[in-house]
Amino acid sequence: MVVVEVVEMTGQLGDSYDVVVVGGGAAGLNGALMLARSRRSVVVIDAGSPRNAPADGVHGLLARDGMPPAELVARGRAEVRGYGGHVVTGEVDAVTREGDGFVVALADGRVVRARRLLVTTGLVDELPDVPGLRERWGRDVVHCPYCHGWEVRDQAIGVLATGPTAVHQALMFRQLSADVTFFSHTRPPTAEQAEQLAARGVDVVAGEVASLEVAGDRIVGVRLADGRAVGREVMAVASRMVARAGFLATLGLRPVQHPSGMGEHLPADPLGRTDVPGVWVAGNVTDLGAQVGAAAAAGATAGAQINADLIAEETRVAVDAYRDPFSAEAEARVAELVAGDRRHGL
Repeated sequence: MVVVEVVEMTGQLGDSYDVVVVGGGAAGLNGALMLARSRRSVVVIDAGSPRNAPADGVHGLLARDGMPPAELVARGRAEVRGYGGHVVTGEVDAVTREGDGFVVALADGRVVRARRLLVTTGLVDELPDVPGLRERWGRDVVHCPYCHGWEVRDQAIGVLATGPTAVHQALMFRQLSADVTFFSHTRPPTAEQAEQLAARGVDVVAGEVASLEVAGDRIVGVRLADGRAVGREVMAVASRMVARAGFLATLGLRPVQHPSGMGEHLPADPLGRTDVPGVWVAGNVTDLGAQVGAAAAAGATAGAQINADLIAEETRVAVDAYRDPFSAEAEARVAELVAGDRRHGL
């Protein structure tokens, strides 16, 4: 039986790892957990700016429903460290190719090398330029009925039409409240959509929205450009979601338009593999609509695939050395693999 030595890790960044994970949310931490449990040297580099920071709790996650996002991350970090993984604070500035691996440069000047890269940096929500939206985002300005719907049930909900999913969003929130108003703003519904909204009892208010009306620490209504005011307690708005991935441009990886029209993502196959050899992605950076549970599952899948990819590479090296044990290249690669095994006490 192989016994894994559990070491309490600090936030110190090493020189090189089997895998560098960029982004420390659910996807990144679950990917790192799979890799650390497979005795891979892995580090999670996290900038500390999670998308769900304004939220009171994570919802729709079995056995963790309502847990504060910061607590979920803290538990995940402890689990990764418990299996020998590293978790450090830092912002990745650029990634360049070096042989079969990568050089990861941080904004503070630190540099680390990796054989493989898992990118789980999530996305940025771009909100319409309506005063009050950003300030109330994640509280009484919401976007996802599955993330926030139960918490705003039976309240007076407004839906701001800014994107292609606005009518769908209104119908989803209608499931949670009988008092839903659709503000057509800059995207009036089509005749078919207007009929759907009317059939479900959703009022449609024409005209551009100028601002949210806020009293104390809550929304009380919507102010239109023509001066009209409509009372509301909650506003739902679909943000434009853009993957955080500028640091990958040197590898030729850039966000592209998502087929849904919801924003920009990094495309990948169902297992998280991108078109750039050695680079995997997981979570919202590639799947714009993924909730925490789906993001974590995708991270676990990508972590397992990376481990399998490394095993395949190491097996090829071992076979080459087995066939020609005296070649200089074989000796060098075997020495490298042995050094990696020693790091894990094998």
